[in-house]
Parts: sequence; structure tokens; C-alpha cells
Amino acid sequence: MAETFVYDFADGNRDLKDLLGGKGANLAEMTNLGLPVPPGFTITTTACRRYLADGHRPDGLDTQIAEHLASLEAAMGRRLGDATDPLLVSVRSGAVHSMPGMMETVLNVGLNDDSVTGLSAQAGGNDRFAWDSYRRLIQMFGKTVCDVPGEDFEEAIAEAKRAKGVRDDLALDADDLRGLVTKFKKIFVKHTGHDFPQDPREQLDLAIEAVFRSWNAERAVLYRRQERIPADLGTAVNICSMVFGNLGADSGTGVAFTRDPATGEPGVYGDYLANAQGEDVVAGIRNTVPLQDLEQLDKKSFDELMGIMSTLEEHYRDLCDIEFTIERGKLWMLQTRVGKRTAAAAFRIAAGLVAEGRIDLDEALRRVSGAQLAQLMFPRFDLSSEPTPLTRGVGASPGAAVGQAVFDSRRAVELAADGVPVILVRRETNPDDLAGMIAAQGILTSRGGKTSHAAVVARGMGKTCVCGADELEVGRDAFTVGGTRIEEGQVVSIDGTTGRVYLGPVPVRPSEVVRYFEGELAAEYSDDPLVAAVHLIMSHADAQRRLRVRTNADTGADAARARRFGAEGIGLCRTEHMFLGDRRELVERLILAATDTERADALAALLPLQRADFVEILREMDGLPVTVRLIDPPLHEFLPSLEDLAVQVAVAHERGEDAGRTEEMLAAVRRMHEQNPMLGLRGVRLGLVIPGLFAMQVRAIAEAAATLAREGRDPRPEIMVPLVGAVQELETVRAEAEKIIAEVIGDAGVTVLIGTMIEVPRAALTAGQIAEAAEFFSFGTNDLTQMAWGFSRDDVEGAFFWKYLELGIFGISPFESLDRDGVGRLVRIAVQEGRAARPDLKLGVCGEHGGDPESVHFFHEAGLDYVSCSPFRVPVARLEAGRAAL
Repeated sequence: MAETFVYDFADGNRDLKDLLGGKGANLAEMTNLGLPVPPGFTITTTACRRYLADGHRPDGLDTQIAEHLASLEAAMGRRLGDATDPLLVSVRSGAVHSMPGMMETVLNVGLNDDSVTGLSAQAGGNDRFAWDSYRRLIQMFGKTVCDVPGEDFEEAIAEAKRAKGVRDDLALDADDLRGLVTKFKKIFVKHTGHDFPQDPREQLDLAIEAVFRSWNAERAVLYRRQERIPADLGTAVNICSMVFGNLGADSGTGVAFTRDPATGEPGVYGDYLANAQGEDVVAGIRNTVPLQDLEQLDKKSFDELMGIMSTLEEHYRDLCDIEFTIERGKLWMLQTRVGKRTAAAAFRIAAGLVAEGRIDLDEALRRVSGAQLAQLMFPRFDLSSEPTPLTRGVGASPGAAVGQAVFDSRRAVELAADGVPVILVRRETNPDDLAGMIAAQGILTSRGGKTSHAAVVARGMGKTCVCGADELEVGRDAFTVGGTRIEEGQVVSIDGTTGRVYLGPVPVRPSEVVRYFEGELAAEYSDDPLVAAVHLIMSHADAQRRLRVRTNADTGADAARARRFGAEGIGLCRTEHMFLGDRRELVERLILAATDTERADALAALLPLQRADFVEILREMDGLPVTVRLIDPPLHEFLPSLEDLAVQVAVAHERGEDAGRTEEMLAAVRRMHEQNPMLGLRGVRLGLVIPGLFAMQVRAIAEAAATLAREGRDPRPEIMVPLVGAVQELETVRAEAEKIIAEVIGDAGVTVLIGTMIEVPRAALTAGQIAEAAEFFSFGTNDLTQMAWGFSRDDVEGAFFWKYLELGIFGISPFESLDRDGVGRLVRIAVQEGRAARPDLKLGVCGEHGGDPESVHFFHEAGLDYVSCSPFRVPVARLEAGRAAL
């Protein structure tokens, strides 16, 4: 039986999203709900994948398209390309995951030199409409299907308007547009070497292939990488009978949201543009009117639209994003999807739907993410100094963004690569601006509204965006507003919540969500709808999660803040950080000590300093576990620079002076110099080679715990031995540590656990042996990733990771999100073999992956007991741990 590549809208449903793409599945769902959807059919993602793999349309596809096209013609009572009463269709992409504007669309397919006359007759003799539709087809087809430069078409339109002395496209009449069609055809021939195709089926087939190919267009690849969308899904293609919003004042097109996608507030939100087709709204090339204005323009269609919006939100139980067209007073639904929203809107909508009884708390928790919570914790503008706005637009995506004004996407990428924060300023963005939008701190446009390309993409990425600041006159290298000119390099600040634009930097303040986590809003959280939503969902996440969340902290201040953020202990206290600054000299003395006496003196000086550090941290985390990692620096970090010492000695010799102690130090540093310090004398190796080093640290921990216990506190220290690769290393350190602990703790009633980091691949592979000497494992995924991949993190990220990302070798850096297949397998092996040897083995992770949302889900699946991350990421990990449990 032949494989099915084509489905009528009436034959699908939203559960077939993987096959029909998001747009096709939702068109089918609306059709089945009885909503006014123009008839059409969908070509599956499977057909796209076959086309991309084989380089041609799969066998059987053409026949199935012909069959469904014939059914569509019968349903509409018109034929594609008929000279007297033509059927026209749109050819639209529709990926599984929403990728707004990243792939191709061709409208008005089926028009040619003959059928344009029939279209005019169909529209009651409206020649202007017919020729406008034809020029749109040639323009879109040329650019999308045949790679004709879009600028050539735009320049021809601009020239036509200049010749007539008008500024608006609508001022061009039928004769003007007929002339444009002639010019567009010449442009087409110039760039392709052949005439614009007159055969409607040829137009259709070529448009379908262009949509297939657009899956791998540069901007689509970049967007997928940014949004972590798999590269092997392909796109569906939706063939839909055309309905026209550009038939006059009683026609139009718009985009609507069932709730505000920026704030989550219920209400009527969207944009409408009379006498226009859909791309005019999304492109932002004409400023729209608020959707509410439609009530005065066409109350019947407005009321019907409100009813449909209510139906869709009730059906999908979520914010819906809707595209519609009104053709001479008849409302048509062209698309719906669960709408992209800002982080604030995501939390408020989820909590609101719970309050309305439409979803439960589990579903609310599924609908938000740690990445969105992190966005809510970003600072906001501090307007206490009452800065005067330069202008104001539409707050399309919240946040506070400050940077140098830049007017070109490539320039934005260049400056951002050099560490310069930039604000991308454009009349309107288009999909080719994606790289610049990613690089920028925020986006500012003079055209468009909350449904423009800039707004939709910015919300999806969590970027601050202000659109439709129509007082701006944006040029190639500057913009003016009033009498003020702002050139590239001048700093501007944009507020994506209020839409205000400021000249110069505006100071920022902590977000209300951070204040809530800090405890400042604990008593009044219900007064702020966003904070109330965060509180509701975070409380449920904490109730659901199995994974505990600790923090990585080296000071009492960090520990205290993390505890306020909900940390349930410290999973990593890096003791090497305690040896920087004024203490560095003591460590140098220790490492370079030539005699036992010198070494003992250095250790004696370090002991009280370390003890005080641990007292402070254990006091802040009273009653909670504190995992202290014994010193683990690459040795070179604590030694004087070999190059600097060599220069000092050479200069002394040149002057005939005695280099003295400097020369002795140079000899010692040369003796200890390593070609690859990250794989050299560090971690447990350093503790075994330098007598007394680990013993001093263990004693300091034990003395601090005993002191606090005698004060009536509840210290819970855990000693972690780093870089263990063989159980014998751990056994040696443990034997010495247990003697010191027994001696110091005495009857203080403190239990001190001893365990190890799993950061060497061999440790993961021999975890069963190591577990016999360890009471806990903590996975150091930073080093485990470096050693598993053979990467030096400090070197490779800037050297070639960009190329690996570009080539698709990485979807995301393995240092950012855990490599499940490789490093993750090592983790699973260690968990399985470690627990087999010691069933009560405590398991955690303390690498940077402990705060990465995707990685948290993996650690839950792998059976770890806790994750540990930086204080600021503790709420994110708590949320994701709750989501992982569902």
C-alpha cells in the first residue's frame, strides 16, 4: 500500500502534529471544530524529509497532490489557473515547532497572464486587486523559489511611488500595478534566465519544493540552534485556497491573541490592517490598528472573531495566537497555535488558568520553564531619577536592555563578538536579521506591533523588544526623533514592558521576582500578580520534586543568599578559592617549601584561616549538608609565572646583580612546571604528594564543626576528595582523615561523611570499587566533560565550537547542557555500579550542568539525589526538578 503523503484538512487533527506540522494539525483541528477555515490539504513532514534526503519529490507524492487538488477544485467550484474563474492557493510552511518567519510562504499561486483577468472579474471588476495579487505572486515566487534579490522588487515599487509622487502602496492604481508586473517579470528574467512560469501546476510544484528547501535555509538553521529544535524533523507544507484581505475597505487581515502575550492579562489583543494581506501585518511594513478598532470597522466580524477566540482558548486551554482574514465581510481563520509568550506571561497565564479551573497545578508547572524563570530574575530599569523618554513604542517583549545603537545585523554580530552590548535598531526586522537579533541585548523598530516579526521572534528568544516607535526616522547609520539624531555607537536604553526608549544608559534594579526569592516580598507577594504566580508554581514544584537542590558557594554571604533562594545545602565549596588574594603567598610557600619545617610553618599559618572560613559557611548552612571539596587547583594557578621569574632573573644577571631568592624560586617553578596542568599535579594527587595539605584542611573542617556543635548548632560537613581515579587514592586519604576526625570531633556528636568527585572517566568506570571507600559521589561534570571529549574548555570554546555549532556537530555546547550519550552514559554507569556496591550511596552533581534545565531532567532520570548550582540558579533548578518529576 502506498505511503500517505497528503491529508485533507478534514482528515487530520492536532494530535498529528509530528506528521502534519503545527500549522497543518491546527488547521485540521479548527476544521473539525466547524470553524470557518478555507479548504485545503497538508503535505507531511515525511515527504519533506524524503525530498531533502533524495533531492527529488518522493514517488507517489505528485499523484496524491493531483488527487487532493482535484477534490479542492470540486469543493470550491473553481480550477487552478482557470482563465475565467481561477482557484488560487497559498503554499505555506508548517514545522512541528513554531518557527515564525524562518521558512517560506508563497501566496496567490495559480495566477498567470490569463487568469489575472478572471481574478478581476471574480472580484467584481476590481482590476487593482487582481494586478496587486499578481505582482505579489511574482515578487514572492521570485524571491522564495528562484532566489531573485528582494531588493530589486522593492526598488521597483519605490520607483513607481516616486514617479507618481506618493508614499503609500495603496496609492498605486491598477495601471501602476500592471506596469509593476511588467517590471517584475523583467527582473525575474534578468536573474533566472527564463520567463516567469505560466503553468499553475508548475508554480505549485516549485513552491512546494522551495518550502521543503527552506527547512535548511541559513536563518531556519540558526533559529533551530537558538531554540534547540532538532534538525531532522522537516516541515510540512500547507496548500490552502486563497481568501483575500486586499479587496477593499470591507476586507482586511489581522493577528489576535486570546490573552496579552507580553503580560498574560486576559482581554482583546492583536493587530488589524484593512485592505491588506497577511504578510503586510507580520512584516510590519504598514502600521496596524489595535484589534479593538475592528469593532467599529466591522462589528459582525469582530463579534464572530471574539466567539471563535473564546472557543479556541477553551479548546486548547491556553493562550492562542490566531491569524485571520476578512474577505468582503466574511471571516476566515487561517491559523491558530498555542502562542509564544514572554516569561512573565507564561507564569501569569498558567496561574490564571488554574484559578479559572481550566488546568491543574501539574499542567501549570509543565507550561513554564527554568529558562523563563531565569528571565524573570533579570534586573529592571530603576526609574527613580525620572529619566525623560526619547520616544515610546509598543512594549513587545519585556526586559531592560542597554547598549550601543546598531543599524545593521552583521554589525551587531561583530560588535557583540567583541563584548560590546548593542541594541539593534531597524525600521522593521525580517528573518534575515535573526543573527543580529540573537547577538543584540534588545531590538527597537519604528514599524510593526506586538504581532510583527520582531515582536514574535523576540518573545520566543526572551529578548527585550520595543516595536512601532513611529516617531523614529531610521536610516542606514542613525535614527532621528524630533530634532535629536542618534548615531551608531551612542548608547540607548529600551524598556520592553512600557515601550519607552531612553537616550543614554538607565540604571537597573533587582526584579520583583528576585526580591520575592530574597524574602523582601514574602508578606506581600499576593499584591503582585506575577510574583503570586511564581509563588504558586514554585510551591507546587517544591512539593513534587524528588531531586534536592544545593548550591555551589565558597563564602558565608553566598551561602546565605543561596539559602534564601531555597538551597538545601552546599554541594560544592571550592576551598582553592579561599587561597586567593592575601593568602596566595602562604600557598606558594607551602608548594615551594624545601624543608619539613618550612612546610609545617605554612600549614600552621593556613589552619586558622581555613577554620574560620568553615565556621562561617557551616553556621550559615546550619542543619543542612555542606560538601567541602579539598583543594583542587591546577598547580600553575598558585605558582609565580615562569615567564615573569625568568625575565627577572635575566635582568638581574644582565645588571650583574645576585637574583637570590628569585633564582631559587625560578628553579623550583621550573622543576614543577607542567605542559598540561589540567591533567597534572592537582586534586588528590597534590594532597598525596604534599604532606600535611589535606590533613590541615580536614582538621580545619573538623574543628569548625566541633566548635559549632558545642554552641548548640547542627553542622553537617561532608569531605569530598577531588580527581580520584583509583580507589587506592581515596582509601589513603580517607584513612588519614578518619584519624583526624576522631581526634578532633570526640564526643561533639558530629557526623562527617567522606566521599569523592567523579570527574575522571576511569572513576565512573570503576565506580563499584570506589563506592566501597566513598559514602557519596558528586559528579564534577565540567572536568568529566573535558576528559570524556578530550577538550580543554578554556581553549576550545572560542577556538572552534562556533564551527561545530554551525556544522550541526553540536546542537549546543556540551559544557552548557550535558552530553547524554557520552558523558551521560558515564554518569549512568557510575550510578548503577556505585549503588550496587553501596545501596545507601548519596549521589549528586556539582558541575555547571547542575543548573541547566535540560541537564536537571537527565539527573532526575539517572537517579541522583541532588543537584548543586550557583546561588542565582537555585530557583531554576528547583522548578526544573519539579517539572522532571512530572
